[in-house]
Amino acid sequence: MGDINVTPMVDVMLVLLIVFMVTAPLLTTGVAVDLPHTESSPLPGQDEPLSVTVDGKGHIFVQDSETQLDQLPARLAAITQRNKDARIFVRGDRGVDYGSVMGVVGAINRAGFSKVALVTDSVAAPKTGAAATPATAPRVQAAATTPAR
Repeated sequence: MGDINVTPMVDVMLVLLIVFMVTAPLLTTGVAVDLPHTESSPLPGQDEPLSVTVDGKGHIFVQDSETQLDQLPARLAAITQRNKDARIFVRGDRGVDYGSVMGVVGAINRAGFSKVALVTDSVAAPKTGAAATPATAPRVQAAATTPAR
C-alpha cells in the first residue's frame, strides 16, 4: 500500500517558518535612522501608514525606495492612489538638519496630505507606585503635526 510520507513536507514547512521569522522584522523598518527621543502617546488609526524617511545623509525614502524632494508629492499621490486622507509618518534621523525634515513635511502638506505625523523614539516615563520601565527600552511613537493653513 502507498502511504504518503509527510516528514519531508514538515521539514520544508519548518525551514520556511524559520525564514519568515528571520526576515519579517527586517521588512518592517526599511531605512535605519537614529530617531530623536520624546514623551508622547501613540496616534490612533487602523490603516497602515505610509513611511517617509530622511536618513542621516539627508536622503529621502518613501518606504524603502529613495526619491528626490521634487518627486515626493507625485510618488505619494501614486502610492496612495490620490487618497489625501492617507496617513503619512515622517521619520527623520536625529543627526539630519531640522530644515531637511521640515522641507519634507512641507512638501507633503503642499501636496494636499493633511494626516502627517513625525515619528520619534519615546522613552516611557516611570509611573508612581509601579515598576519603572528602563530608559533604554524605547517605543516608537508619533507626534502629530497639523498643516499650516
